[in-house]
Amino acid sequence: MNEFLLIFRRDNSKEAQPSPAALQDSIQPWQEWLGKLEAEGTLVSHGNRLRPEGTVIKAGKVVTDGPYPDIKESIGGFVIVKAADLAAATEIGKNCPVLNAPWNGSVEVRMLMKEA
Repeated sequence: MNEFLLIFRRDNSKEAQPSPAALQDSIQPWQEWLGKLEAEGTLVSHGNRLRPEGTVIKAGKVVTDGPYPDIKESIGGFVIVKAADLAAATEIGKNCPVLNAPWNGSVEVRMLMKEA
């Protein structure tokens, strides 16, 4: 089995921000999805949600504030899962709650390289 990083992105625009009630309603689908992955033995790490503030370090050690509020999409969190291949990991990602309203999100699936 290989390990894959599922990166959750969501619409960061002001118009797409969910109401407090919608935020509360979104918790159960996430818990159910992660619980299913855990019960199947697929989940390697729950990861964590990411706070919106941060910095970006560029070549020459230039540090800027980020992520940028004018970017429409932001990374909200990640998990690590086990799967046979990229296609299987992609199938896992297709059931991620970030794809549903109110998030209007996306899931990036990337295979982790094994240490030599």
